[in-house]
Amino acid sequence: MTQRLFGTDGVRGVAGQWPLDRETVTRLGAAIVRAGHDSHAERPARLIVGRDTRESGEWLEEALATGASSEGAEVTSIGVAPTPAVAYLAGTLDFDLGVVLSASHNPFADNGIKVFSGRGEKFGESSERAVEAIVADPSWQVPAEAMPAITSQPSLVDAYLAHLSELLPSVTRLRGARIAVDMANGATTTTAPRVFERLGFEIVPHGHAPDGRNINLGCGSTQPEALARLVVERGCRLGIAFDGDGDRAIFVDHNGRIVDGDAVMLILARARQREGRLAHETVVATVMSNIGLEIALAKHGIRLLRTAVGDRHVQEEMARGGYVLGGEQSGHIILAEHLPTGDGLATALALLRVLEDTGAELADLAAELVTYPQTLVNVRVKERRPVDEEPAVGAVIREAEAALDGQGRVLVRYSGTEPLLRIMIEGPTKDVVNGWAGRIEAVVREHLA
Repeated sequence: MTQRLFGTDGVRGVAGQWPLDRETVTRLGAAIVRAGHDSHAERPARLIVGRDTRESGEWLEEALATGASSEGAEVTSIGVAPTPAVAYLAGTLDFDLGVVLSASHNPFADNGIKVFSGRGEKFGESSERAVEAIVADPSWQVPAEAMPAITSQPSLVDAYLAHLSELLPSVTRLRGARIAVDMANGATTTTAPRVFERLGFEIVPHGHAPDGRNINLGCGSTQPEALARLVVERGCRLGIAFDGDGDRAIFVDHNGRIVDGDAVMLILARARQREGRLAHETVVATVMSNIGLEIALAKHGIRLLRTAVGDRHVQEEMARGGYVLGGEQSGHIILAEHLPTGDGLATALALLRVLEDTGAELADLAAELVTYPQTLVNVRVKERRPVDEEPAVGAVIREAEAALDGQGRVLVRYSGTEPLLRIMIEGPTKDVVNGWAGRIEAVVREHLA
């Protein structure tokens, strides 16, 4: 049986340990080229690589390039750059594949490998399974004498920044506004200051001094509390927090209130609807988005279409249906007219454009989203048996859904990595959600734990 390497967002693990040990990463470099490039093509595969600021990034890049070079690939590195920069450049310049070395919002000891096609799209499941099968095949080895051949071209990022500027070419109302920018000590430290300074913003930086080990440490989109305090203390118009690799963004209004991806999707959807640019009057989000988003969109005749967790699933659904806006509560927002993957800087510029066009404050626009109380209970189970195979569990879930009747949600699913059944309830009050969560938990423990 082929061992799984790819998870919900590429290959992820502790740098130096399987699957991110040097030998496996070298094999992955070769396998990515074999799976993603036609061996009968007239020219060698062309691979573009970017990384975040983790201290392990350089040796991982070298190991990956060794494997790719052994297959005849030409490897171009843009150095430290956001994930969407690699996706854009892979899809628009003369490259066949793109690879990002990053573990996103994880601590510095972790790292990861994200793979993009020559269209700038994340590898789908079939491509990932093909890579895994090639890595597991014992009939081949990367030659011991293989050496990495890497061309360094960090200036290629300029093409990505030029593309970004189309989302907000200039500002008038917002010119000179003070904004706090949390770069998570990560990949956007090389790009975000350039973007916002060009537009004439006064930047109050945070998380902007990477040392290889402080990425996401007390900062970034998963820990925006320090940014919220900074916004209030410095009298900023708003704050923007990126994650380690720059593919997501969370915001803070001038009052220090955190504005997540659900609120951003609502704001952008309403703006696009007013402009006649919201295809099929639909927004795509995952099952984790709050029901408050669904209710707020419905008031304006906008449908919320849900997918499984993961921005790749959102992108695939957007491509199938021709939708232009989607994302996750965590701040991964996909603007299809810009890129087929999440982009924190693009999200920030799109949101700033709404403020520029309307003259409104972020706090006022975000206030339209009324977030419903939510609770999450994890139950450790003996086996991952389909929930609908246990009549008692299915019955109590249906009872909860009927009681909530459009004013709440019940989501019961297994963890992708642990023997846990996750019970998520949303509803009009904390007492209601806690009550139903407790009832479902009791039945699950009786029949599945």
